[in-house]
Amino acid sequence: MTAEAGPERILLVRLSAIGDIVFASPLIDAFRAAWPQAHLAWLVHPGCASVLVHQPALDAVIEWPQPRLRALLAERRFGVLRRELMRLGQELRAQRFDLAVDLQGLMKSALPTRLTGAPTRIGLDSREGGGLLMTRVIHSPRNDRRIGSEYRVLAEALDLPLGDFAMRLAPGAEARARAEQLIRRAGLSDGFVLFCPFTTRPQKHWFEDRWAELAGRLSRLAADAGIGLPVRLLGAPDDRAAAQRIAQVAGAPLDAWVGETSLPLAAALIERASLLIGVDTGLSHMGIAAQIPTLLLFGATRPYLKTGRAEARVLYHARDCSPCRRRPTCDGRFDCMRAIDVDQVLLAARALLDEHGKSPMCKPEGQSQ
Repeated sequence: MTAEAGPERILLVRLSAIGDIVFASPLIDAFRAAWPQAHLAWLVHPGCASVLVHQPALDAVIEWPQPRLRALLAERRFGVLRRELMRLGQELRAQRFDLAVDLQGLMKSALPTRLTGAPTRIGLDSREGGGLLMTRVIHSPRNDRRIGSEYRVLAEALDLPLGDFAMRLAPGAEARARAEQLIRRAGLSDGFVLFCPFTTRPQKHWFEDRWAELAGRLSRLAADAGIGLPVRLLGAPDDRAAAQRIAQVAGAPLDAWVGETSLPLAAALIERASLLIGVDTGLSHMGIAAQIPTLLLFGATRPYLKTGRAEARVLYHARDCSPCRRRPTCDGRFDCMRAIDVDQVLLAARALLDEHGKSPMCKPEGQSQ
């Protein structure tokens, strides 16, 4: 592909999840740089669309109703499902995409890619038979530990300009203004730490008592250094009960924002944080995209070990069973996450703040200025 004979209408397909969409976001700039005049759109799950709608280099964000399609399949309403797919296919074909790229590599993403009718359909690591619906499949190496490595490999295979190939957050002006209001109202304008402890899989969690201990010790350390660095949690409505338990043990109002933010608002708050500490969840990866000091705690999964940024680091202790992903073998002990103790996290957090933060904390814990 060359700029002289390039596509005029391009569709990127990555339906979910939040973290993976953030990982893939450098491709927006790469495709735009390759074909500046092309119409560039992204097909996405409705629940993830808000992550993309303010990306300046995208011309359109198209919502694919995957939850409804899944429900129709589960209810065995095959006739309705078929008619819905026909309607969606007609809408996609009407947009006359000449290049469609399946970034997810599953059948659920390969199907809409095929329904576009685009003459060139490229799949990334296509699985579940999705490769049969593509005109070309690009495979990424499994041993590349760089963040978003598969998307970089795809960009290289298509000879796209890489630039800095950095992930981008685009919360939008309204979310940024709302974040500023929340920060001022909470008295956090001088800086704050965000914890992102919550995921849908328990084997990716760190332990609630350790989050509570970390919050207390981090706050005391900041106070000893003569700075204020309150801690807040971010999470979804379903995470409120866990957030309240952590806050109760910590004895501090850490949970004020859990379940209270949209995705754009959460992204805008992350942009303003002094430090983010989190597990393998979409909000945590946003810290790297926002270029703030970010510390990731990985265990059952480790989507990357090389963050590509000096202000972002990973704590990960490999075991014989690592990474188990969806199949833990430790009888619920989650040994890989248990191996990460509060002292390690606190030491790494202090180093990040000292080297890259606006409020360095370089004194040992308990030592006054």
